[in-house]
Amino acid sequence: MLKTAAQEQLLPGDTLQEKWEFAQAAGFDAIELRAKGDFHFQGRLPGLKQALKDGVVMPTVCVEMLHFFGAFDDELRRDAIAQMKSQLSVIAEIGGLGAQTPASYGMFSRRLPPFEPPRSEAEDREILLAGLAELGEHARAEGVTLYLEPLNRYEDHMVNRLEQAADLIRTVGCDAVKIGIDSYHMNIEEADPAASIIAYADCIGHAQVSDSNRFQPGAGHLDWPAWLGALHTIGYDGYLAAECRLTGDPVDAVRSVPGFLRRSGA
Repeated sequence: MLKTAAQEQLLPGDTLQEKWEFAQAAGFDAIELRAKGDFHFQGRLPGLKQALKDGVVMPTVCVEMLHFFGAFDDELRRDAIAQMKSQLSVIAEIGGLGAQTPASYGMFSRRLPPFEPPRSEAEDREILLAGLAELGEHARAEGVTLYLEPLNRYEDHMVNRLEQAADLIRTVGCDAVKIGIDSYHMNIEEADPAASIIAYADCIGHAQVSDSNRFQPGAGHLDWPAWLGALHTIGYDGYLAAECRLTGDPVDAVRSVPGFLRRSGA
């Protein structure tokens, strides 16, 4: 049975310990953390260590910043890499598995004018490979994994599909860099999400879940038995981390996730 996690902002409670109490009662196995910029995550380390002592399970962290390692601006790109290195070190220090990040978010879309980004595809690739290589080496040294998340075409113009992420990861050749798949983005970009999971199984390291409309699993029309069945087929034994918005009563909505995923094949 696959393990479920909820991102911390979805859980009621003022502290990680209170959120964990709710999460366990709802049937979750872990909490996925969120990491803001300005080394905010590093500043949380004392509290994270205390939460760990109190039994809170926190295997992964998802980046929450305004710029990422694929940024057009050199200074922003260097800052994003420094932030990600710090986040990888922090998650390692509390015994976690890794950190998830996209190449960029909201930086450019070919679906809106001027339609052509300021960098060529070759330049994009060079920047992404350099960033992944540097972050991958840091992750390997810390004993954790960097998860590259493909985003849909309206949120990122560089890495939209598992095929693209796998190509970058295989080119980098670092076993500490994997794909962090997200069911919502896959529903938009993959012709056959389940087939893509199987095709790029060797590169998949983490999974985030939300439904076709970005709400909690069960609130949309995603084919969950097929998606989860593909994860079973490839022997995925990681977490399914709920990264979603909530529709209806928020407490009831987040509480429904573990049970829905189990009924659907998790």
